[in-house]
Amino acid sequence: MPANNRQKKMIKKPTSSSKENNKLPLIRLNKFISNSGVCSRREADMFISIGNVTVNGKVVTEMGYKVKADDDVRFDGARINPEQKAYVLLNKPKGFATTTSEGKGRTVMDLVAKASASNIRPIGRLGRNSLGLILFTNDEKMHAKFTNSKHGVERLFHLELDKALKFEHLKQIQEGFKHKGKLLKVEAISYVEGAKKNEVGIKIKNTGNTLLRTIFTHFNYEIEKLDCVSIGPLTKKDLPRGHWKHLSEHELSLMMML
Repeated sequence: MPANNRQKKMIKKPTSSSKENNKLPLIRLNKFISNSGVCSRREADMFISIGNVTVNGKVVTEMGYKVKADDDVRFDGARINPEQKAYVLLNKPKGFATTTSEGKGRTVMDLVAKASASNIRPIGRLGRNSLGLILFTNDEKMHAKFTNSKHGVERLFHLELDKALKFEHLKQIQEGFKHKGKLLKVEAISYVEGAKKNEVGIKIKNTGNTLLRTIFTHFNYEIEKLDCVSIGPLTKKDLPRGHWKHLSEHELSLMMML
């Protein structure tokens, strides 16, 4: 057993009380590790036998040991997840709420129900009547990329307002302004080339669209149409409204580099 594990208590068999309290399905530890993508089951058995695996903070060396899906299983100190990582991009149509909760009518989860066996969830939100791209994943590191206040991931929106956006207001939004004592800023904003002045492209790193509505309400405009047209390097190219796709290796690599 590695030196850094010598002080950890060894587990041989689960106690009867733990079995009684276990209401979740059990899975063999080697299968749990294999499903996480770390290695094969046979290799997992070897790593288990030499003490490289812990369950809920304790080293497990028993072959055939079983764990629950929500147990804290770590390989060489890093927590692992038995689900295969999945990355699904949806071009959302109107009429679907961005939520994983049941009882909310039609939701985006209905649209991606067959996309993956993994427990994916949407990153960020689009209103029920908003359109455009939403990324779904079970990768917590990817979720963190979007919610990191220092970096975040840029999203580009095409907006249609109830009236033409005055140039002075566009400049104020571009430069940043204070709303209720808080500075509001965007990454970029411009009129849509070849369109009327009520159509603008606006880029933000915020994961929701509340910021956009706050900005335009401040200047007395209403957003009549909101469409997320890109997320970082991801675009709607070859992805019709209401359809989804798995990210390609190239697209995933670009997202990981952000």
